[in-house]
Amino acid sequence: MSEREPEIHGHCDARFTAVRSAFEENFREREELGAAVTVVADGVTVVDLWGGWADPARARPWERDTLVNVWSTSKGPVALCAHILADRGLLDLDAPVATYWPEFAAAGKEKVLVRHLLSHRAGLSGPREPHSFAELCDWDLTTRRLAATEPWWEPGTRSGYHALTFGHLVGEVVRRVSGLRPGAFLAREVTGPLGIDFGIGLPEREAGRAAELTHRRAARSTEQAAIFSQLSPAALAALTNPVVGAAEANTSAWRAAEIPAAGGHGTARAVAALYGIFAGRGTYDGRRVLSPEAAERVREGQGSCRDLVLGAGFARETEIGLGLWLSGPNGSYGPNPRAVGHDGFGGSAGLADPEAGVSLGYVMNRMGPHIADDPRKMALVNALYGAL
Repeated sequence: MSEREPEIHGHCDARFTAVRSAFEENFREREELGAAVTVVADGVTVVDLWGGWADPARARPWERDTLVNVWSTSKGPVALCAHILADRGLLDLDAPVATYWPEFAAAGKEKVLVRHLLSHRAGLSGPREPHSFAELCDWDLTTRRLAATEPWWEPGTRSGYHALTFGHLVGEVVRRVSGLRPGAFLAREVTGPLGIDFGIGLPEREAGRAAELTHRRAARSTEQAAIFSQLSPAALAALTNPVVGAAEANTSAWRAAEIPAAGGHGTARAVAALYGIFAGRGTYDGRRVLSPEAAERVREGQGSCRDLVLGAGFARETEIGLGLWLSGPNGSYGPNPRAVGHDGFGGSAGLADPEAGVSLGYVMNRMGPHIADDPRKMALVNALYGAL
């Protein structure tokens, strides 16, 4: 096995050999270290591949059950928790957040709706006061600060990516309604019963299965520096308050904390299964998780715009549904504009396309400079749709 071309394990149906080729090419051409990709089509796993290394030292091969932090790909499962509650009539997405979380009405937020949280339109892309990594790990402190924070812009008018706050905002509503934080709710209602290998955070007993994250070459930092120099205060709050990256995500403190917007750990198989709930119009493995109406509601676009946080990095408009991004004319999740998905910082992604009946999960440990549409992910998505 060469360093540039590690052995690829798993299986791939003949119809989808282009996905395997793209996966292999990611190692040869795009500096992949360790990764996995899974595709489910019409309820059947047609691609399930993994390869490379679970650590930068190349001492541990990536295994079938290797877990890795998937950053914002976690947001899809968090949104799923809210949609399950809405489907059961316990949560009204058009109700003010303060209906469930009275303290949230502070600082002019009494009219912010639950759908504004799900669509990154609440104006709370980050706290206004300095918020450290240690404070981010404190659930009660973080949610208390967000409840007291004045919005950065008029809620409901435009999206501004809530990079780290999304999980605490949606998650606190989940907790107020169900009595459980999103990690426990997801485990009780979805991943536990369905045997999906995904969790918000990582129990210490599973640390031996976890891949170590690393950033790509420092030379790419010039690209990020150019973007950060253009950021507004709302964007800086989202992306730098606090600053977190591979170093923080590899710590026991990060893994032990509940940071639902970015702290999900799982396999590609698990990501494909969770996003497959949206792709299957509410079912997974023959079991009903969401009603067809609830699964369709996830794709309700809230308006295309130049995102107030990601606008400096994207020379185009984007549109968020109720928890997931629409593929739209940009094709972030394939040619179907109504396909949905979510990317994770550095490269990972989940995709759901109900019309095509497919879902995809891609996870890796060498983080690129992209918040979304990493070239490795796009190569896999393009290969998938080429096969379809």
